[in-house]
Amino acid sequence: MFFPKLSDNLEKRGHQVTATTRRYREVTELLELKGIEAMVVGEHGGKDLSSKLKASAQRTLELTALFEEIEPDVSISFLSPEMARVSYGLKVPHILIGDSPHAEAVARLTVPLASRLLTPKMIPKKAWTGYGIASERIVQYNALDSYVWLKDFKPDQGILEKLGLHESRPVVTVRTAETFAAYLLGKTQEETSVFPIVRKLLEKRSALQIVVLPRYTEQINALRDSFRGRVTLCESVVDGPSLLYHTAAFVGAGGTMNEEAALLGVPTLSCYPGEPSLVEKCLITKKLVRRETDPEEVVKWTLKTVSKAERERKRQTEKARRLLETFEDPVDAVAREVERFA
Repeated sequence: MFFPKLSDNLEKRGHQVTATTRRYREVTELLELKGIEAMVVGEHGGKDLSSKLKASAQRTLELTALFEEIEPDVSISFLSPEMARVSYGLKVPHILIGDSPHAEAVARLTVPLASRLLTPKMIPKKAWTGYGIASERIVQYNALDSYVWLKDFKPDQGILEKLGLHESRPVVTVRTAETFAAYLLGKTQEETSVFPIVRKLLEKRSALQIVVLPRYTEQINALRDSFRGRVTLCESVVDGPSLLYHTAAFVGAGGTMNEEAALLGVPTLSCYPGEPSLVEKCLITKKLVRRETDPEEVVKWTLKTVSKAERERKRQTEKARRLLETFEDPVDAVAREVERFA
Protein backbone atom coordinates (compact mmCIF):
# COMPACT_ATOMS: atom_id res chain seq x y z
CA MET A 1 0.00 0.00 0.00
CA PHE A 2 2.99 2.31 0.61
CA PHE A 3 5.18 1.45 -2.36
CA PRO A 4 2.73 2.06 -5.24
CA LYS A 5 2.33 5.64 -3.98
CA LEU A 6 6.12 5.96 -3.80
CA SER A 7 6.53 4.50 -7.30
CA ASP A 8 4.03 6.99 -8.74
CA ASN A 9 5.87 9.86 -7.06
CA LEU A 10 9.26 8.74 -8.39
CA GLU A 11 7.94 8.20 -11.91
CA LYS A 12 6.44 11.70 -11.92
CA ARG A 13 9.93 12.96 -11.02
CA GLY A 14 11.27 11.25 -14.14
CA HIS A 15 12.71 8.08 -12.63
CA GLN A 16 12.26 4.55 -13.94
CA VAL A 17 10.94 2.17 -11.29
CA THR A 18 10.99 -1.63 -11.22
CA ALA A 19 8.65 -3.06 -8.56
CA THR A 20 9.29 -6.49 -7.05
CA THR A 21 7.49 -8.68 -4.55
CA ARG A 22 7.95 -12.13 -3.11
CA ARG A 23 5.16 -14.66 -3.54
CA TYR A 24 3.19 -14.27 -0.32
CA ARG A 25 -0.56 -14.90 0.00
CA GLU A 26 -1.75 -11.52 1.26
CA VAL A 27 0.69 -9.43 -0.75
CA THR A 28 0.14 -11.08 -4.11
CA GLU A 29 -3.65 -11.12 -3.64
CA LEU A 30 -3.65 -7.45 -2.63
CA LEU A 31 -1.58 -6.51 -5.68
CA GLU A 32 -4.12 -8.27 -7.88
CA LEU A 33 -7.05 -6.65 -6.04
CA LYS A 34 -5.55 -3.17 -6.52
CA GLY A 35 -4.40 -3.81 -10.11
CA ILE A 36 -0.74 -3.18 -9.21
CA GLU A 37 1.99 -4.76 -11.33
CA ALA A 38 5.09 -6.16 -9.65
CA MET A 39 7.71 -8.70 -10.64
CA VAL A 40 7.52 -11.79 -8.42
CA VAL A 41 11.00 -12.69 -7.16
CA GLY A 42 11.15 -15.61 -4.73
CA GLU A 43 8.61 -16.50 -2.07
CA HIS A 44 7.80 -16.32 1.62
CA GLY A 45 9.42 -19.12 3.59
CA GLY A 46 6.52 -19.87 5.94
CA LYS A 47 6.95 -20.44 9.68
CA ASP A 48 9.72 -23.08 9.64
CA LEU A 49 13.16 -21.56 10.26
CA SER A 50 14.88 -23.86 7.77
CA SER A 51 12.31 -23.01 5.09
CA LYS A 52 12.72 -19.30 5.82
CA LEU A 53 16.48 -19.55 5.36
CA LYS A 54 16.25 -21.56 2.13
CA ALA A 55 13.63 -19.19 0.66
CA SER A 56 15.82 -16.21 1.58
CA ALA A 57 18.88 -17.76 -0.04
CA GLN A 58 16.96 -18.50 -3.24
CA ARG A 59 15.48 -15.01 -3.36
CA THR A 60 18.93 -13.51 -2.89
CA LEU A 61 20.15 -15.39 -5.97
CA GLU A 62 17.13 -14.32 -8.03
CA LEU A 63 17.46 -10.68 -6.97
CA THR A 64 21.15 -10.75 -7.84
CA ALA A 65 20.27 -11.85 -11.37
CA LEU A 66 17.66 -9.09 -11.63
CA PHE A 67 20.14 -6.43 -10.44
CA GLU A 68 22.69 -7.61 -13.01
CA GLU A 69 20.03 -7.28 -15.71
CA ILE A 70 18.58 -3.85 -14.88
CA GLU A 71 21.59 -2.25 -13.10
CA PRO A 72 19.66 -0.06 -10.63
CA ASP A 73 21.12 3.18 -9.31
CA VAL A 74 19.21 2.92 -6.01
CA SER A 75 17.19 0.21 -4.28
CA ILE A 76 14.41 0.65 -1.73
CA SER A 77 12.80 -1.88 0.58
CA PHE A 78 10.75 -2.24 3.73
CA LEU A 79 13.21 -4.20 5.88
CA SER A 80 14.00 -6.80 3.19
CA PRO A 81 17.09 -8.86 4.13
CA GLU A 82 17.52 -10.07 0.56
CA MET A 83 17.31 -6.60 -1.01
CA ALA A 84 19.70 -5.22 1.60
CA ARG A 85 22.22 -8.04 1.06
CA VAL A 86 22.16 -7.89 -2.74
CA SER A 87 22.41 -4.10 -2.75
CA TYR A 88 25.38 -4.18 -0.39
CA GLY A 89 27.09 -6.95 -2.36
CA LEU A 90 26.71 -5.11 -5.67
CA LYS A 91 27.45 -1.64 -4.21
CA VAL A 92 24.01 -0.22 -4.92
CA PRO A 93 22.84 2.41 -2.39
CA HIS A 94 19.98 0.93 -0.40
CA ILE A 95 17.24 3.00 1.22
CA LEU A 96 15.48 1.15 3.99
CA ILE A 97 12.01 2.07 5.23
CA GLY A 98 11.00 0.68 8.60
CA ASP A 99 8.65 1.15 11.51
CA SER A 100 9.36 -2.18 13.23
CA PRO A 101 12.55 -2.16 15.34
CA HIS A 102 10.90 -4.93 17.37
CA ALA A 103 11.40 -7.24 14.34
CA GLU A 104 14.89 -8.09 15.56
CA ALA A 105 15.79 -10.77 13.03
CA VAL A 106 15.18 -8.64 9.93
CA ALA A 107 16.57 -5.53 11.60
CA ARG A 108 19.89 -7.29 12.28
CA LEU A 109 20.07 -8.38 8.64
CA THR A 110 19.09 -5.04 7.06
CA VAL A 111 19.78 -1.98 9.20
CA PRO A 112 23.62 -2.23 9.26
CA LEU A 113 23.66 -2.40 5.44
CA ALA A 114 21.37 0.57 4.78
CA SER A 115 22.68 3.71 3.14
CA ARG A 116 19.69 5.49 4.69
CA LEU A 117 16.97 4.38 7.08
CA LEU A 118 13.68 6.29 6.95
CA THR A 119 11.34 5.87 9.89
CA PRO A 120 8.47 7.62 11.70
CA LYS A 121 9.60 10.32 14.13
CA MET A 122 7.71 8.66 16.98
CA ILE A 123 10.33 5.90 16.81
CA PRO A 124 13.50 7.30 18.44
CA LYS A 125 16.78 6.88 16.58
CA LYS A 126 18.22 4.93 19.50
CA ALA A 127 15.74 2.14 18.73
CA TRP A 128 17.68 1.61 15.48
CA THR A 129 21.30 2.55 16.29
CA GLY A 130 21.72 -0.57 18.41
CA TYR A 131 21.52 -2.58 15.19
CA GLY A 132 24.67 -0.92 13.85
CA ILE A 133 23.60 2.17 11.92
CA ALA A 134 24.96 5.67 12.62
CA SER A 135 22.30 8.17 13.72
CA GLU A 136 23.20 10.54 10.86
CA ARG A 137 22.09 7.86 8.38
CA ILE A 138 18.60 7.84 9.92
CA VAL A 139 15.97 10.20 8.51
CA GLN A 140 12.73 10.63 10.46
CA TYR A 141 9.41 11.85 9.09
CA ASN A 142 6.50 13.17 11.14
CA ALA A 143 3.86 10.63 10.15
CA LEU A 144 2.89 6.99 10.31
CA ASP A 145 3.36 4.89 7.19
CA SER A 146 -0.34 4.21 6.74
CA TYR A 147 -0.94 7.95 6.25
CA VAL A 148 0.49 7.45 2.75
CA TRP A 149 -2.53 5.47 1.56
CA LEU A 150 -5.16 6.88 3.94
CA LYS A 151 -4.73 10.61 3.29
CA ASP A 152 -6.75 10.45 0.04
CA PHE A 153 -8.68 7.30 0.90
CA LYS A 154 -12.14 6.81 -0.59
CA PRO A 155 -14.02 3.78 0.78
CA ASP A 156 -15.56 1.10 -1.39
CA GLN A 157 -19.23 1.58 -0.53
CA GLY A 158 -20.03 -1.89 -1.84
CA ILE A 159 -17.75 -3.77 0.57
CA LEU A 160 -20.57 -4.84 2.92
CA GLU A 161 -22.62 -6.32 0.08
CA LYS A 162 -19.55 -8.14 -1.27
CA LEU A 163 -19.07 -9.78 2.13
CA GLY A 164 -22.77 -10.54 2.66
CA LEU A 165 -23.07 -8.05 5.54
CA HIS A 166 -25.97 -5.74 6.41
CA GLU A 167 -25.84 -2.03 7.24
CA SER A 168 -28.58 -2.47 9.85
CA ARG A 169 -26.39 -4.59 12.18
CA PRO A 170 -23.07 -3.56 13.75
CA VAL A 171 -19.87 -5.00 12.29
CA VAL A 172 -16.99 -6.10 14.53
CA THR A 173 -13.78 -6.78 12.63
CA VAL A 174 -11.04 -9.02 14.06
CA ARG A 175 -7.49 -9.38 12.70
CA THR A 176 -5.34 -12.40 13.52
CA ALA A 177 -1.71 -12.27 14.66
CA GLU A 178 1.39 -12.51 12.44
CA THR A 179 2.19 -15.91 13.96
CA PHE A 180 4.69 -16.88 11.24
CA ALA A 181 6.83 -13.76 11.77
CA ALA A 182 10.24 -14.45 13.30
CA TYR A 183 9.54 -12.09 16.20
CA LEU A 184 6.50 -14.16 17.30
CA LEU A 185 7.68 -17.69 16.51
CA GLY A 186 7.53 -19.80 19.66
CA LYS A 187 6.05 -16.92 21.68
CA THR A 188 2.36 -17.33 20.97
CA GLN A 189 -0.29 -19.78 19.86
CA GLU A 190 -3.14 -18.54 17.68
CA GLU A 191 -5.54 -20.34 20.01
CA THR A 192 -4.56 -17.94 22.79
CA SER A 193 -5.32 -14.76 20.87
CA VAL A 194 -8.39 -14.13 18.70
CA PHE A 195 -10.07 -17.55 18.92
CA PRO A 196 -11.36 -17.22 22.51
CA ILE A 197 -12.35 -13.60 21.81
CA VAL A 198 -14.51 -14.61 18.84
CA ARG A 199 -16.04 -17.50 20.81
CA LYS A 200 -17.02 -15.26 23.70
CA LEU A 201 -18.44 -12.59 21.38
CA LEU A 202 -20.63 -15.20 19.72
CA GLU A 203 -21.80 -16.42 23.13
CA LYS A 204 -22.65 -12.92 24.36
CA ARG A 205 -24.10 -11.35 21.21
CA SER A 206 -24.96 -13.79 18.45
CA ALA A 207 -26.56 -10.93 16.46
CA LEU A 208 -23.19 -9.25 15.91
CA GLN A 209 -21.68 -9.44 12.44
CA ILE A 210 -18.15 -10.64 13.15
CA VAL A 211 -15.62 -10.44 10.33
CA VAL A 212 -12.30 -12.24 10.78
CA LEU A 213 -9.28 -11.39 8.62
CA PRO A 214 -6.75 -14.25 8.71
CA ARG A 215 -3.20 -14.09 7.32
CA TYR A 216 -2.33 -17.67 6.37
CA THR A 217 -4.02 -20.74 4.92
CA GLU A 218 -3.43 -22.55 8.23
CA GLN A 219 -5.34 -19.83 10.07
CA ILE A 220 -8.17 -19.97 7.54
CA ASN A 221 -8.54 -23.73 8.01
CA ALA A 222 -8.48 -23.48 11.81
CA LEU A 223 -11.03 -20.66 11.87
CA ARG A 224 -13.31 -22.46 9.43
CA ASP A 225 -13.21 -25.60 11.59
CA SER A 226 -13.85 -23.65 14.81
CA PHE A 227 -16.69 -21.37 13.75
CA ARG A 228 -18.35 -23.13 10.80
CA GLY A 229 -20.24 -20.25 9.18
CA ARG A 230 -20.98 -18.30 12.37
CA VAL A 231 -18.52 -15.56 11.36
CA THR A 232 -17.64 -13.94 8.05
CA LEU A 233 -14.24 -15.42 7.29
CA CYS A 234 -12.30 -13.53 4.62
CA GLU A 235 -10.56 -16.36 2.79
CA SER A 236 -9.39 -13.92 0.09
CA VAL A 237 -7.85 -10.52 0.66
CA VAL A 238 -10.32 -7.64 0.91
CA ASP A 239 -9.88 -3.87 0.88
CA GLY A 240 -9.04 -3.51 4.57
CA PRO A 241 -9.55 0.26 4.96
CA SER A 242 -12.98 0.04 3.28
CA LEU A 243 -14.04 -2.71 5.68
CA LEU A 244 -12.72 -0.71 8.63
CA TYR A 245 -14.68 2.33 7.45
CA HIS A 246 -17.89 0.34 8.05
CA THR A 247 -16.69 -1.25 11.30
CA ALA A 248 -18.18 -0.32 14.70
CA ALA A 249 -15.30 -1.82 16.72
CA PHE A 250 -11.96 -3.25 15.63
CA VAL A 251 -9.95 -5.86 17.54
CA GLY A 252 -6.47 -6.38 16.10
CA ALA A 253 -3.72 -8.82 17.00
CA GLY A 254 -1.35 -7.23 14.49
CA GLY A 255 0.11 -3.82 13.82
CA THR A 256 -0.72 -2.13 10.52
CA MET A 257 -4.50 -2.63 10.65
CA ASN A 258 -4.57 -1.33 14.24
CA GLU A 259 -2.85 1.79 12.94
CA GLU A 260 -5.22 2.07 9.95
CA ALA A 261 -8.31 1.67 12.11
CA ALA A 262 -7.16 4.23 14.66
CA LEU A 263 -6.38 6.83 11.99
CA LEU A 264 -9.71 6.19 10.23
CA GLY A 265 -11.57 7.01 13.43
CA VAL A 266 -12.58 3.45 14.27
CA PRO A 267 -12.60 2.51 17.99
CA THR A 268 -9.58 0.19 18.17
CA LEU A 269 -8.37 -2.39 20.67
CA SER A 270 -5.03 -4.15 20.33
CA CYS A 271 -4.76 -7.73 21.56
CA TYR A 272 -1.30 -8.14 19.99
CA PRO A 273 0.25 -11.14 21.79
CA GLY A 274 3.80 -9.74 22.04
CA GLU A 275 5.35 -6.68 23.65
CA PRO A 276 3.63 -3.55 22.25
CA SER A 277 5.57 -1.88 19.45
CA LEU A 278 6.79 1.70 19.78
CA VAL A 279 4.10 2.84 17.33
CA GLU A 280 1.41 1.05 19.31
CA LYS A 281 2.66 2.59 22.57
CA CYS A 282 2.44 6.04 21.00
CA LEU A 283 -1.12 5.44 19.79
CA ILE A 284 -2.07 4.16 23.24
CA THR A 285 -0.60 7.30 24.82
CA LYS A 286 -2.67 9.44 22.45
CA LYS A 287 -5.74 7.38 23.41
CA LEU A 288 -6.26 6.22 19.84
CA VAL A 289 -5.72 2.55 20.73
CA ARG A 290 -6.64 0.59 23.83
CA ARG A 291 -4.60 -2.47 24.75
CA GLU A 292 -6.05 -5.60 26.33
CA THR A 293 -5.12 -9.29 26.04
CA ASP A 294 -7.62 -10.85 28.47
CA PRO A 295 -10.43 -12.21 26.24
CA GLU A 296 -13.09 -11.39 28.85
CA GLU A 297 -11.99 -7.73 28.97
CA VAL A 298 -11.72 -7.54 25.18
CA VAL A 299 -15.31 -8.75 24.85
CA LYS A 300 -16.55 -6.29 27.51
CA TRP A 301 -14.87 -3.40 25.66
CA THR A 302 -16.24 -4.53 22.31
CA LEU A 303 -19.83 -4.86 23.48
CA LYS A 304 -19.69 -1.53 25.33
CA THR A 305 -18.24 0.19 22.25
CA VAL A 306 -20.85 -1.29 19.91
CA SER A 307 -23.67 -0.28 22.27
CA LYS A 308 -22.77 3.41 21.80
CA ALA A 309 -21.13 3.14 18.41
CA GLU A 310 -22.02 6.58 17.04
CA ARG A 311 -20.67 8.45 20.08
CA GLU A 312 -17.48 6.38 20.21
CA ARG A 313 -16.89 6.85 16.50
CA LYS A 314 -17.18 10.63 16.82
CA ARG A 315 -14.73 10.72 19.73
CA GLN A 316 -12.21 8.54 17.90
CA THR A 317 -12.53 10.53 14.66
CA GLU A 318 -11.82 13.81 16.44
CA LYS A 319 -8.71 12.41 18.17
CA ALA A 320 -7.48 11.00 14.86
CA ARG A 321 -8.09 14.31 13.09
CA ARG A 322 -5.94 16.21 15.58
CA LEU A 323 -3.04 13.80 15.04
CA LEU A 324 -3.39 13.66 11.24
CA GLU A 325 -3.22 17.45 11.00
CA THR A 326 0.40 17.28 12.23
CA PHE A 327 1.55 14.70 9.64
CA GLU A 328 3.75 15.17 6.59
CA ASP A 329 3.77 12.83 3.59
CA PRO A 330 6.44 10.13 4.10
CA VAL A 331 6.63 9.57 0.33
CA ASP A 332 8.12 13.02 -0.18
CA ALA A 333 10.77 12.31 2.46
CA VAL A 334 11.73 9.02 0.80
CA ALA A 335 11.77 10.54 -2.70
CA ARG A 336 14.14 13.29 -1.54
CA GLU A 337 16.59 10.71 -0.24
CA VAL A 338 16.33 8.71 -3.47
CA GLU A 339 17.31 11.79 -5.47
CA ARG A 340 20.32 12.40 -3.27
CA PHE A 341 21.71 9.05 -4.42
CA ALA A 342 20.32 8.92 -7.98
